Amino acid sequence: MIRKVALLTAGGYAPCLSSAIAALVTEYGRVAPEVTIIGYRHGYEGLLKGDSITFTPEAKAQIHRLYAFGGSPIGNSRVKLTNTADLVKRGLVPTESDPLQVAANQLSKDGVDVLHTIGGDDTNTTAADLAAYLAKNNYPLTVVGLPKTIDNDIVPIKQSLGAWSAADQGAQFAANVIAEHNANSRVLIVHEIMGRNCGYLAAETTRRYRAWLDTMEWLPEVGLSREAWDVHALYIPEMALDISAEAIRLRAVMDNIGCVNMFISEGAGVPQIVAELEKTNADIPRDAFGHIKLDKINPGKWFASQFATLLGARKVQVFKSGYFSRSAASNAEDLDLIHRSAALAVQSALQGCSGVVGMDEEADDRLTTIDFQRIAGHKSFDATQGWYQQLLKEIAQY
Repeated sequence: MIRKVALLTAGGYAPCLSSAIAALVTEYGRVAPEVTIIGYRHGYEGLLKGDSITFTPEAKAQIHRLYAFGGSPIGNSRVKLTNTADLVKRGLVPTESDPLQVAANQLSKDGVDVLHTIGGDDTNTTAADLAAYLAKNNYPLTVVGLPKTIDNDIVPIKQSLGAWSAADQGAQFAANVIAEHNANSRVLIVHEIMGRNCGYLAAETTRRYRAWLDTMEWLPEVGLSREAWDVHALYIPEMALDISAEAIRLRAVMDNIGCVNMFISEGAGVPQIVAELEKTNADIPRDAFGHIKLDKINPGKWFASQFATLLGARKVQVFKSGYFSRSAASNAEDLDLIHRSAALAVQSALQGCSGVVGMDEEADDRLTTIDFQRIAGHKSFDATQGWYQQLLKEIAQY
């Protein structure tokens, strides 16, 4: 019998966290109203520290208010339970302790029967480590994750929660900043979009932005032309970049249209940037999971510096939509998937079935509870898809 459920959100934000919490709390209220629900503050950090909040009856009755907000009311952090040195350094566990044991002891102390993790591949692979440890040590806990990442890069999950909303928000962001294209003559605009190893968000944001362009009425006679507002270049990590060839093409765009609008995934060009930094023995900052801190090496600035002179740009602007996009509330598409995922997550929890709830690409995209051992990160975007190839053809017309 389930008496207490714990929730935690972890990793970077995505436009689904608040809504996923609301959906889980609502579903438990529907099928198991007697269950006590707590939330660990700032993800695994709160679990290690025993820092949690309880969802009171009054809070549960008003939980629908969370749907209007982005972010996470219980907070996030990046914590890897198997990176002991990092956790000791941050003061989250004592020296010479086993963080998995610390987490298990806290769950036991709190009387938690079910743990719901809402996060990306790092969050859920960490959950897998915890679940394996608990099983090995005969601790009766069910762990059910929900897949959150705007990169949409979790194996084998077709669609991560929040990715659609983030793409919508990136398109909205672009609709404003691209107006800067004629703030001067010969303007180069670089729109940097989040996506460490996967170009999904950059591609989907571009597709949705160009769909918005299709809805607008233009007046080229007075200078309001779609050509100037369009995307002239799109770069993602999955495709090779020939800067020399692109510079020749885009120089012609600059000469003919008077501006160049470039959309890039933040992971595009990173190998070249890192290679340049290594030549100078510069420090390459990384997080607890070993990921390069992309905000520190600034890919958008690097792209701007590579192309500015080659295109004869007189004004260069770099805009980053990441934090704007990832902290938004969920859109209608995501809310539908969140509600269906939360319903299955609660059902799986009540049945004692651990795993990550997601659309399984290896089972005809069926929404199911996927074994933790099958979960992995860094899924590449399929750049051979018909819609994406058509998108590239349309962009290359300029």
